Amino acid sequence: MARNQKPIRSDIAWSVSDRIEVRGKDLPGEILGTLNLGDVAYLQLTGSMPTPEQSRVFNAIVITLVEHGITPSSLAARLTYAGAPESLQAAVAAGLCGLGTVFVGSMEGASRMIYEALENAGETPDLEAIAESVVTDYRSRGEIIPGIGHPVHKPIDPRTPRLFEIAEENGMYGIHIELMQKIARAAERASGKQLPVNATGAIGAICCEFGFPWKIVRGFGVMARAIGLVGHILEESENPMAVEIWQRVEDEATAHIRPQA
Repeated sequence: MARNQKPIRSDIAWSVSDRIEVRGKDLPGEILGTLNLGDVAYLQLTGSMPTPEQSRVFNAIVITLVEHGITPSSLAARLTYAGAPESLQAAVAAGLCGLGTVFVGSMEGASRMIYEALENAGETPDLEAIAESVVTDYRSRGEIIPGIGHPVHKPIDPRTPRLFEIAEENGMYGIHIELMQKIARAAERASGKQLPVNATGAIGAICCEFGFPWKIVRGFGVMARAIGLVGHILEESENPMAVEIWQRVEDEATAHIRPQA
């Protein structure tokens, strides 16, 4: 007996000899020269065009994630490119593989934390109590609270207030952002340390305001950081540092076992 087969279906795009359609829009006629990259990303993800306000906020969050200097992801990309300059895409992929719970991808954890904290909170939740409960729960499990604290940006991550300002200017400052800020303050009280909302925490909260599923939020960091990594690889091809970094690290790491000259 033949098994019941689920129909294969996609609503994203199709093409024929004289037409390419993406999410119901003609690519050459309605998208090219009309939409910016952030708007196309929003359209691809949601199937809808962003409002002007949504466009400003969404573009702000993805632009925030494009670049952050000589980070582990950019180093991974540069080192991979040094070994395989014929494979730019592998170098970009190497840099993207490290976007997880510590770097960039922590916005996924922040958005999930916020959604789950508010899941059964009712129409008028006590955000202070919820924040305290979240912090207590994470501390009892010995886990890092996603989206707060930063090794460099103290006492404030300069990206965060601007992101929240843009959200407020465009009518997207709501309960999720408020809860994220209260969680950070509760964590500071509990730990006695400076733990500001960092950029990924801000973005995780704003993504909740959009209603994006938490499981896709890390993807915004992936697509944004890919742009930054291509820039690093171009610089590496013109002004390389990867081999120098490798040699310095090897020299220092093995200095204690090398014979003295």
